[in-house]
Amino acid sequence: MGFKDSILAMLFGFDQEDDPVKEVLESQDIEEPVQAEETQGEVQEEQQDKPVQEAAANELKLPMEHALNQLYDLREEQAGALPAPRLRLEGGEDMSEERLERELERLYTKITDKADARLKKAVPADSKTALGKMGLLAEEEPLSEGEEKPEAPPIELDALPFIFISADKLTAWLMVFPPVGRGKEINKELLEQSLKGSGVAFGVDTELLDRLPGDRERYFRLFRAAKGRPAVQGKDGYVVDYFERSIKRQVSVDEHDRVDYASLNLVQSAEEGAVICEAFPPTKAVSGRTVLNQEIPGKDGKAATLPKGQNTEISKDGTKLLASKTGRVEFGGRAFQVKPTMNIEKNVDYSTGNINFVGDVHICGDVLSGFQVKSMGNITVDGVVEAGTVEAGGDLVIAKGIVGDQEAVIRAGRNVYSKYLEHGIVHARGNVITDCILHSDVYCDGEIQVTSGRGVIVGGRIRAARGIKANAVGTRSGSPTTVVLGGQPCADFDRKLLIQSIEDMEQEMVKLERQPDSPDKARRMGKIRLDLSVNRMKLGQFDKEKEKIEEKLEEQGGCRMKCGILYSGVTLTIGKETLQVSQEVSSCNARLVEGEIRLM
Repeated sequence: MGFKDSILAMLFGFDQEDDPVKEVLESQDIEEPVQAEETQGEVQEEQQDKPVQEAAANELKLPMEHALNQLYDLREEQAGALPAPRLRLEGGEDMSEERLERELERLYTKITDKADARLKKAVPADSKTALGKMGLLAEEEPLSEGEEKPEAPPIELDALPFIFISADKLTAWLMVFPPVGRGKEINKELLEQSLKGSGVAFGVDTELLDRLPGDRERYFRLFRAAKGRPAVQGKDGYVVDYFERSIKRQVSVDEHDRVDYASLNLVQSAEEGAVICEAFPPTKAVSGRTVLNQEIPGKDGKAATLPKGQNTEISKDGTKLLASKTGRVEFGGRAFQVKPTMNIEKNVDYSTGNINFVGDVHICGDVLSGFQVKSMGNITVDGVVEAGTVEAGGDLVIAKGIVGDQEAVIRAGRNVYSKYLEHGIVHARGNVITDCILHSDVYCDGEIQVTSGRGVIVGGRIRAARGIKANAVGTRSGSPTTVVLGGQPCADFDRKLLIQSIEDMEQEMVKLERQPDSPDKARRMGKIRLDLSVNRMKLGQFDKEKEKIEEKLEEQGGCRMKCGILYSGVTLTIGKETLQVSQEVSSCNARLVEGEIRLM
């Protein structure tokens, strides 16, 4: 038994009389492998009976044979029961999964190297065989017969701090290896020296350094010893709009099923000097500092750019976008612009003449028969439009309606809003929204909505590219009403006008050729020939586009007409198919299904 005592004394520096594990060793015979196997089996059974805790996401779990666990076993033999090792990266739960995984891999590499080196010093090669028999290390080759083990001096290793610094240098963790033999326990001075030796000089947890030397769990536990200060990046400047960039053009119906076409609020008006939008400055970055006391520079935010467009200006302090003229505010893709508005306080008649304006036009009265109003912007008419011509590049709003006597021509680059349409020709690139359509020709590249008020479509020819919604189509008396769905109605309308223009020019050429030669005749014929050439080229382009549309007729199955009542006398065409409605249909949903028009 003296040899076992000498090993423990060499490792831990115990006197044989004071050895706390001597009685245990004497009660065991390490020379008998059977008894050792039984003891090992009992230990394994005890370990199996203990509940196994799952490791946290930020915790590193080591295999049982790892050098750190072997050092833990040695310490337990020396000092008795100890809390199990725990290598948890405090604060690591805030990291991304990928970054945390990389930090744990780094921790494993570094702590393995440190533990291996520590184990070699704590357990000399000549004592490994005895420790293997004691169950502290794997068993090695026994000594040859007659060979004696030379005595070695007792091992004295002081407690050893281990410092682990994160890859971004913002966190430093500390773990302490316990002393071996008669080595010195950990103290505050040794902790401070280790941190200083690793370069850790900022954000040190001084309370931890004061507390740790007396903590029961001071060994084999990972503590966050220092925390850096990350840089705070500057925030970019931003723009606050006081006018909408995109206006929602939706018609609201009141409880009496009425629409106030005079209050659609489609126009955003601004007085000269009004603030359209305001830019707020970016913020400066705040530099950070690593636990190694190194500065982490931040990046200042970027300044916001005011979206300056036509008829706008930037204030002297550079923070506000102002309207330089009174008019309508519109956002055109990348910039705000102010389009001047022309206000006509009365009717468009002989007192005003025809109106042709680049910006928006607001007519407080009516547009009388025989007069024209043209604008590249929006047109708003508070009264009625008689047998005149109104052409808007944007939206057209007619608060009371159209009484056209089959001579009113209404054209809009976007939507048409009107109380009613009666005996007129309407041409809309967008949608048509009205209470009723009576004996009118309507060409609409969008959808026709006649669902408020009476919500009826009676007589005339109605063409819509995307569909029709109405309360009733036709009349009980069977008034002829033609409805055509699909295609490009506005393009067809323009094509008819172009053909009519070509025919008129050709007739004019015939008349001019009969006249005697003169400079005036030559000049007029030259101009007509040029115009004819241009219009024929346009017609050819129209025909090419029409061919492309015909190739996509199969996709028109999604175009449909929904109405509460569909009366007889209505002729419905979808694509190339035509249906003559012969009887009244309620809750009708007409669409093209497998090449056939069905009323469902």
